[in-house]
Amino acid sequence: METQHVRMARPLACGFIESLAARFGPACQTSEAIRAQHGASESQYSTVLPDAVVFAISTQDVVDCVNLCRDAGVAIVPYGAGTSLEGHTLPLEGGVSLDLTRMDAVLSVNHADFDCTVQPGIRREALNTHLRDSGLFFPIDPGANATIGGMASTRASGTNAVRYGTMREAVLGLEVVTPQGKVIRTGTRAKKSAAGYDLTRLYIGSEGTLGVITAVTLRLHPVPEAIMAATCPFESLAGAIETVVGAFHCSVPMARIELLDSMQIRAVNLRSKLGLPEAPTLFFEFHGTPAGVTEQVETVRALAAGNGGGEFQWATHAEDRSRLWRARHESYYAAVNLRPGAIGLTTDVCVPMSRLAECILATRADLDKCSVPATILGHVGDGNFHLVFSIDPNAPHEMAEVEAVNHRMVARALAMDGTCTGEHGVGYGKQQCLVDELGEDAVQVMRTIKQAMDPQNLFNPGKIFRL
Repeated sequence: METQHVRMARPLACGFIESLAARFGPACQTSEAIRAQHGASESQYSTVLPDAVVFAISTQDVVDCVNLCRDAGVAIVPYGAGTSLEGHTLPLEGGVSLDLTRMDAVLSVNHADFDCTVQPGIRREALNTHLRDSGLFFPIDPGANATIGGMASTRASGTNAVRYGTMREAVLGLEVVTPQGKVIRTGTRAKKSAAGYDLTRLYIGSEGTLGVITAVTLRLHPVPEAIMAATCPFESLAGAIETVVGAFHCSVPMARIELLDSMQIRAVNLRSKLGLPEAPTLFFEFHGTPAGVTEQVETVRALAAGNGGGEFQWATHAEDRSRLWRARHESYYAAVNLRPGAIGLTTDVCVPMSRLAECILATRADLDKCSVPATILGHVGDGNFHLVFSIDPNAPHEMAEVEAVNHRMVARALAMDGTCTGEHGVGYGKQQCLVDELGEDAVQVMRTIKQAMDPQNLFNPGKIFRL
């Protein structure tokens, strides 16, 4: 991982900014403040300014911006909430940051078919607010209040993925603007299809390198009849993880099961005032019928007790559950703030469930020898966990130490037949990790697809792999 960029901007064609301004008027912004906002990210990487920011409000706006950029040979980087963690939206070659947040409409909700179609700029919380009276909800929740388009582009998941899957399963079809300025549809509202190449899955996780998403058709789910959430402290990390593994061996259909180590609990208590015991802790949520939820709870309670688990603390009211999960979703900021003035670096891996305990315990042992404070948390129900480091920005040696820990963790996960990233994506920061995971030949196939679809390398250049 690197923290600094050398901005390798392509020279702008004479009159290009003027052409953008003529087409988009006030929706084309070149002020330094707006450019800096779109050149920064939640990651540790330094800010890189685009040459201009265009705020699209329609698919036609996207088409026109793509055509202007292509004709002038100017890079274009789709931008949503800016909450990605591997530098996905950094305009490494300058050009245009295409802000899609004003394309935030719900285009249709099909109650009988449990699906909806939305524009890419709508945020996940706004979508669920819109669905509130329908008896349906959209379950993918990557912590940040991200845009749906950004979530599709990064193949996001989150705390509900263990039961409801990731964006890979949630998206039925897309409307995409290609580098040639064509508007294509990748799928229908049918629940399955055997028609040709699976273009929908090609674009999901492509991080804006192959096209700009302008509409998303999503699977929805009925709101469960009964929901119960709880926390349970454990004597050891191993006991907490074994409880997770045991629950799945017993086929308990939990909606959420999250692990926070003792340092992360300390951070969450300081930020969110939860008052939890400072011990490795599981956050649970159970969905189903009242009888089904009761059965799930009793099974998990027995498993926890057998693995050194303490008393369950329940959050049965909606407001209590919201407070609990808000604290979990804000855990990144809580961990970073363990040191005043620190900057955060977060990374993730995912391993087969049978290797999860081994991987987490070896990583925690590595962290205990590291001078930089770090926490472990994760969606352990699907083998995915994260590290959050709290780094002194005035101590360069700390970044080097953290990079070494991350390298060892990724190597450990790959040796266990896991992946270098369960949900953060590759972006700018994990490009070599992708080669280590899949091999140069597989990555070359990706390059071939990119070069065929975007021969000028204008769409989010410098991400996933280097050409």
